[in-house]
Amino acid sequence: MSNTALPRLCIAAGSSGSGKTTFTCGLLGALIRRGLKPASFKCGPDYIDPMFHREVIGAPSSNLDLFFFDAGTMKYLIRENTRGRDIAVLEGVMGFYDGLGGSTTEGSTWHIAEASETPVLLVENCAGVSLTAAARIKGMVSFRTPSRIKGVILNNCSEAFYGELKKAIQGETGIAVYGYVPHLKDCIIESRHLGLITAAEIKDLKEKIAMLTGVIETSVDIEGIITLAKSAAPLPAGSEPPVSGSTGVGIRIGVARDEAFCFYYQDNLDLLEKLGAELVEFSPLGDAHLPAGLQGVYLGGGYPELYGKLLSENKTMLRDIKDALQSGMPCIAECGGFMYLHETLADGDGTIYPLVGLLKGGCRKTSHLVRFGYASYTSLGDNLLCPSGGTIRGHEFHYWESDNPGDSFIAQKPVSKKEWPAITATETLCAGFPHFHFYSNPGAARRYLEKCAGYRNRAISCTPER
Repeated sequence: MSNTALPRLCIAAGSSGSGKTTFTCGLLGALIRRGLKPASFKCGPDYIDPMFHREVIGAPSSNLDLFFFDAGTMKYLIRENTRGRDIAVLEGVMGFYDGLGGSTTEGSTWHIAEASETPVLLVENCAGVSLTAAARIKGMVSFRTPSRIKGVILNNCSEAFYGELKKAIQGETGIAVYGYVPHLKDCIIESRHLGLITAAEIKDLKEKIAMLTGVIETSVDIEGIITLAKSAAPLPAGSEPPVSGSTGVGIRIGVARDEAFCFYYQDNLDLLEKLGAELVEFSPLGDAHLPAGLQGVYLGGGYPELYGKLLSENKTMLRDIKDALQSGMPCIAECGGFMYLHETLADGDGTIYPLVGLLKGGCRKTSHLVRFGYASYTSLGDNLLCPSGGTIRGHEFHYWESDNPGDSFIAQKPVSKKEWPAITATETLCAGFPHFHFYSNPGAARRYLEKCAGYRNRAISCTPER
């Protein structure tokens, strides 16, 4: 199937905690049981929900975010990430209309659905309400024109009550109800301080997903939802960013990937490969040494504070990373990866562990989210990712703070315009709390690989003749 005629559907809700992720995972499972090959996306900057999608469909899941990039790039990424797929499922973020600054629809799930011309299936949490659910749905439908809302799923709704509530909602709103999800205590994807817990941490995840899928197949009109997805107009034309080329050919990038480091934007990794780089995964927890023959390192985010003892005890890995970076090997370190490079890291109980020691100072837990949300980062000098004055966009979500958060960039909020210094950056290092998205500035990925090539060439020139 041409992905210009891609069947697609956006799963949205009136608020966080309404059951979007749970329903999306169950729906993906049901589509796969029908022999379909779905693609999945997460609206907004979240890097955890896509890991759940990946566990269900066995393929990477990407982010759609109209703060990180424009609508043309978004449509290009939808096309790129749905090649060879039969249907796309877009999971929304927060409440349907919640956008930048909490007072706009810019960057909201509605904004993404509208820009991609994708029909919306609204998950309505019916816990503690009856006819009021119809009022809420009616308000959601009329708040913007078009709302793109074409159907409703009733979450936390009993089988006994479903028939009457469906009839009332359809009569009051004119919106089709495609089924219900009962309260599923054994299938709930739990929460904790930093968003959802990761897919790797849920015991018996595949069994939970299978159970969830089975329930949804009996209580939801899956065939009707597929028909709704097929009603989507041809995918609007996108605009390909200038990201092709062979800058990274011959470059091996070590990508930290284990329970402590697992937060990456998939399109960032894909872009490095598109530019020719070879990505080699390694585990700071379990591997004794860095992979051989690297020209660069990428330390993503995650939960190093949960694994401080194990990370600290892996002395050979700590030494390898410090030696490599001190020798000039280019490194991107985001959030958890940034924390890992400090001299020390305190866990949630305050126990302090020595780590890489490339950056002075330590990281410790605070009582609140620190500098939470989107920001644009403007470089104050030439560095690994940006020339002086260059900008790249990112997102921060962390309870830990650093004694040395950096001052190589000026960060600015998109709506309030609040500013603060951020990030430690040199010609070979970019380390800070933000998770960057390369499609906000594809030149940053190219620049990183160029620095990696320079490191490789210096290493070759320094090799003595035999």
